[in-house]
Amino acid sequence: MSLVEAIIIAIVEGITEYLPVSSTGHMIIASSLLGIHKEEFTKLFEVAIQLGAIMAVVVLYWKRFFDFTKWQFYVKLIIGVIPALVLGYLFSDKIDEMLESPLVVSISLLLGGIVLLFIDKAFNHPTVETNEEITYKKAFMTGIWQCIAMIPGVSRSAASIIGGMQQKFTRNVAAEFSFFLAVPTMAAATLYTLFIKKWEGSGVVKKGYELILESQQNTVAFIVGNIVAFVVAILAIKFFIDYLKKYGFKMFGWYRIVAGIVLLILIFTNVIQ
Repeated sequence: MSLVEAIIIAIVEGITEYLPVSSTGHMIIASSLLGIHKEEFTKLFEVAIQLGAIMAVVVLYWKRFFDFTKWQFYVKLIIGVIPALVLGYLFSDKIDEMLESPLVVSISLLLGGIVLLFIDKAFNHPTVETNEEITYKKAFMTGIWQCIAMIPGVSRSAASIIGGMQQKFTRNVAAEFSFFLAVPTMAAATLYTLFIKKWEGSGVVKKGYELILESQQNTVAFIVGNIVAFVVAILAIKFFIDYLKKYGFKMFGWYRIVAGIVLLILIFTNVIQ
């Protein structure tokens, strides 16, 4: 992976991680078009640059993350992330198989887009207007919804926001809780990728961090990619919250439908295999 390719994928990650459009799906599309989607380091990189996106949330909401007087906030995040940790561990191999299928991504984009067209009307009577009003049960149920995003193209953000709205959260509260829930969820996935999961590096099985340190090119790509993802994610989050308050999800629904159709065309014309 060249530095330019790393920057392109990092920009895609930063823009799409917290929007309900599927960052994984878009990175699969981007790496496929770049012709590097089958490289082992690419697969690692697409998970590892989530570190930058994680830090974007922590920096933007640092007062909440480091207000230790409100310990219930941390308990809710722990409860909310448990379903993803359990199912992610149990079905890790199956998830990896689906990650290599652009067809799965395209179908997920289409179906998810249709859902987003109607989500504002489906859940239009919210009762939870602040994060403090989120109960432990609602946090857990939102975490279960988040697990749907293990299917590539679904979008972790979309699944958890829809789950929050189904639990009577306002759009704004659902979006913010989705951001908060992303931190332990993505941190766990990234740590697993870097220190536990085994990767093929130059024909030798290695841990993720060893693959990153295998060459200067990989190390530079990892560092620059995370910095780019961090900066772009901050801008994307600010845009998303402001847009969501005013207009809702319909635009993202139409975008997903168009993206899904375009991806299907690219697949059936063998541009993406």
